[in-house]
Amino acid sequence: MKYEDLTYKIIGCAMEVHKQLGNGFQEVIYQRALAIEMQMQGIEFSREHEMALQYKGYDIGTRRVDFFVENKIMVEIKALINLEDVHLAQAMNYVEAYGLEIGLLINFGAKSLQHKRVHNNSFIHDGNKKSGNLVSHENQGSDNFQNPGL
Repeated sequence: MKYEDLTYKIIGCAMEVHKQLGNGFQEVIYQRALAIEMQMQGIEFSREHEMALQYKGYDIGTRRVDFFVENKIMVEIKALINLEDVHLAQAMNYVEAYGLEIGLLINFGAKSLQHKRVHNNSFIHDGNKKSGNLVSHENQGSDNFQNPGL
């Protein structure tokens, strides 16, 4: 799985934030705490990263992603009681629109941390673009997460 070590590190940081803060805060609180935790773990990122959107080669605007990690992975965070299909669809659309291979959708609002790894299948294994669909691999809570090396 491409970027597996990095996505595990990011999810590990999110799990630590959720462990310390629990659920119930506004998204911006988790965003600030996650920035601190990722910095402490030596993960390079930009926060509120503005990215251009295009339609058929025309610029149609910009959108800010919560985190852009090591110029490879988009991280969208939520603070909702439960993620819904619309949130996953949104994350999948962002990954495709930005031409990224991998994205993470992380929800701090549930009793257990929810995280979903979103893949853009328009990339083949060597990183070259091809046409295709998006898929998502879902993990919820700490029971499904093994943290190698953190």
